[in-house]
Amino acid sequence: MMTAMENERLTLSQLNTLVRRTIERGLPGQYWVEAELSEVHQTGGHCYMELIEKDPRSNIPVAKASAKCWRSRWTLVHSNFERVTGQMPAAGMKVLLQVTAQFHEMYGFSWIVADIDPTFTLGDMARKRQEIIRRLKEQGVLDLNKELPLPMFAQSIAVISSRGAAGYQDFCHQLESNEAGYRFSITLFEAAMQGKDVESSIINALNSINAARDSFDCVVIIRGGGATSDLSGFDSLALAENVANFPLPVITGIGHERDESVLDIVAHTGVKTPTAAAAMLIDNLEHVTAVLDRAQTTITQTVNTRLAMERLRLTRIAANIPVVFSLYGERQMTALTILAQRLSNAARAFTVDAAHRVDLLETRQNNAARGYTANAAHRIQLLEQRTAALDPKHILQRGYSITLHDGHAVTEADKIPKGTRLTTLLYKGEISSEVI
Repeated sequence: MMTAMENERLTLSQLNTLVRRTIERGLPGQYWVEAELSEVHQTGGHCYMELIEKDPRSNIPVAKASAKCWRSRWTLVHSNFERVTGQMPAAGMKVLLQVTAQFHEMYGFSWIVADIDPTFTLGDMARKRQEIIRRLKEQGVLDLNKELPLPMFAQSIAVISSRGAAGYQDFCHQLESNEAGYRFSITLFEAAMQGKDVESSIINALNSINAARDSFDCVVIIRGGGATSDLSGFDSLALAENVANFPLPVITGIGHERDESVLDIVAHTGVKTPTAAAAMLIDNLEHVTAVLDRAQTTITQTVNTRLAMERLRLTRIAANIPVVFSLYGERQMTALTILAQRLSNAARAFTVDAAHRVDLLETRQNNAARGYTANAAHRIQLLEQRTAALDPKHILQRGYSITLHDGHAVTEADKIPKGTRLTTLLYKGEISSEVI
């Protein structure tokens, strides 16, 4: 026996058909909906999107949905969107979509995109840029990199780009083939120039350059060659802060003509293309060369003028030399004559004085010699008298005698041994004897 439940039982296809009909009756028209793109990818010409809504206070997702834009519409939609915004729809963008509800028995529910309003996204992008700029101004770093002087001889260049990018090749070719023959040293630091990795890869490249900053004069960030379909990565607060605070001048050549990214605003110099960045570096050296040429010309002219003035001065001095020398010679001859007269007078006076002194010395010497001679003669007489008084003959004449032994006077008898022959001197004659 079948139950009521068995009578109401539906197959899955029947249930899905019921759902489709209910949605078609309940949501018959088109709706404009605001959402953020969390994923965007194209397959077979169709575009598949994941939509998300976040709580503005906590940034936590509060709603999600899938959306599709079929190839027949997508070609028109994305062309108009890129023409107005300069970019393709990409993850992270806020969009205003015109959608219709669709439920398919096999593939489930999705929103079918009929159109995207580019002005809404353009306004949101501008709002984000303005918010980033406002925060940079509050931090006081918006113009910090612009205040760095670009070195006069900026030739060691650190380049952030993709190695295979046409813009990088154009940049290198422009520098290497400059007509003036200036030489540049280019070091590439590879980074993603589009997609979700733009911010992190460029910041990593800047960190690598900063570690070797003494080897470089400036940094060039270039992206070029191809459509400007993904520039949102360059409107990043973290990337802008890194560039604004970087210790070397940063030049950007992002390769888009229409809009100015936040990175262009905070950089030392923002140009439109990689070749324009190369041209700027070449122009910088040309300007320096012109300054040096002008300085050289000024120095040469100044030196030549000074040399001419000195030659004229020397000519005047040379012309005055004979006159000056004649006057000087006369003065010197007069001075020599006066000096010779003084020397002659001094010599005569010295000679007279010396002769007088010699006469005085001669007189003193003669007087001293006569006095000394008289004194010496008197002393001799005294000595002769004393000598005569001491002559032994006077003693012998009074009856004394002197006994000699071997020519010496004998004074002690007990010291003369027996048999010793002695000689006794008398006033007249001598006597020989022997001790017994």
